[in-house]
Amino acid sequence: MKLGLFGMPLHPPTRSNTETFKENTEKVIYADELGFDEVWLGEHMSCTTEPISSPLIFLASLIHQTKRIRFGTGVIALPNHHPAVVAAEVAQFDHMSQGRLLFGIGPGGLASDMELFEVLDGAYRTERMMESIDTILKIWSQDPPYVIDGKHWKISLKDMVIPELGVGFMPKPFQKPHPEISMTAMSPFSDSVKTAAARGFGAMSANFCPEYVIASHWKKYVEGCELAGREPTGHDWRVARNIIIADSDAEARDRVMDPAGSNYYYFDYLWRVLKSVNYTAVMKDDPKQPDDAVTVEQLIDSMVVYGSPKTVADKLVSFRERTGPFHGLMMASMDGMGRNRAWEWETMQRLAHEVMPTLRKATSTPAKELLAA
Repeated sequence: MKLGLFGMPLHPPTRSNTETFKENTEKVIYADELGFDEVWLGEHMSCTTEPISSPLIFLASLIHQTKRIRFGTGVIALPNHHPAVVAAEVAQFDHMSQGRLLFGIGPGGLASDMELFEVLDGAYRTERMMESIDTILKIWSQDPPYVIDGKHWKISLKDMVIPELGVGFMPKPFQKPHPEISMTAMSPFSDSVKTAAARGFGAMSANFCPEYVIASHWKKYVEGCELAGREPTGHDWRVARNIIIADSDAEARDRVMDPAGSNYYYFDYLWRVLKSVNYTAVMKDDPKQPDDAVTVEQLIDSMVVYGSPKTVADKLVSFRERTGPFHGLMMASMDGMGRNRAWEWETMQRLAHEVMPTLRKATSTPAKELLAA
């Protein structure tokens, strides 16, 4: 069972980028010191509250400030980029980090970015994403000439090639044949999970999904594996969760329900954003519940794992038994303003040292036993 940190990241718009970049840098360094296996950071071009526009640039600054933690793009929104640029930059990062890269891809989840890059139509966006990753993999798999006649991108590099000088050659990644690729999912019964599993990619379930959505992702993962003729082990399935750990259950609840707390801000923000684009079903325990009846407290109770170390360990083990055998737990990264930094760093420390040993024992149950249960 791998332990990761997953961040959009999300911060109040009143905070400066300089301040939040420093905060996230310090958090990743601390996660590395604690023994976290991975950190995943998102990409958003047009939102001051989600300020990292290039996860590769940000994560590159951490290569020599950390020792072993692996770096995941969570995600690069492929419809918004030329695939040759992504192929070259990802390959460069993989060499710079000597294989510590995890390549997270997706269609993008921020509506303002979709408008900015003219990819608001979901089917069109998904089509571009899949063509992009296919193009990237073709570039990595060969030497020139490169002639890839796609619908959205037409790549031709055949005339300006000088083999003895290396001119006209696209870089290949450090990891062979390429870094681990993962796709994100947040919708109930997401076909992205099925596609990822069928293609041999990993899947990542978002932290702002209620339990039934996570369980539906396991079902789609199994379907994808069956299409590919491979065993659905769950070893390449990661699930993100908001987590708060304190000395007691009561203290943890006080922290998570504090209106000045970062988890409260997080769910209030996301709910308002998703309401504005009529996409609230992704967060509701009951999709039929009217939006006006949903409260932030209800969302928190539904999607945040909180309590003492023992309570959190028990909750996570039970959650995994009910949803499916994921082998990557990603703690959602929150804003660290005020008391929130101390609360989050305590949670990180106790999660790594007190909770994970119990959770890792639970991974000994083979996926096929859970499928038969």
